[in-house]
Amino acid sequence: MPTADHRPTVPIVSDEIGYVYVRVADAVEAEIRAGRLPYGARLPNERDMGTQYGVAPGTARRAVQELRDRGLVVTLPNKGTFVTVRQGGESGELPGADS
Repeated sequence: MPTADHRPTVPIVSDEIGYVYVRVADAVEAEIRAGRLPYGARLPNERDMGTQYGVAPGTARRAVQELRDRGLVVTLPNKGTFVTVRQGGESGELPGADS
């Protein structure tokens, strides 16, 4: 399966008022919608995602929860978090995923 580990570090810096985890989730959603994170791609773990976006692991964890709430990813215990949206925006279920 494709992974997102090859992406460059993208710090989330903004003067906007709002939650940082939402900006991280918005950035990951943009990657998904643009097809750079295709269906089935595994997201980086919380520590790596935090480093990639310049945020704490807890902020990355909350961003992943936001992505789950938006129906864009599913987390499989002991396996990782995977994109569940196909190109064009349709959502699909990964085999063995309990959302």
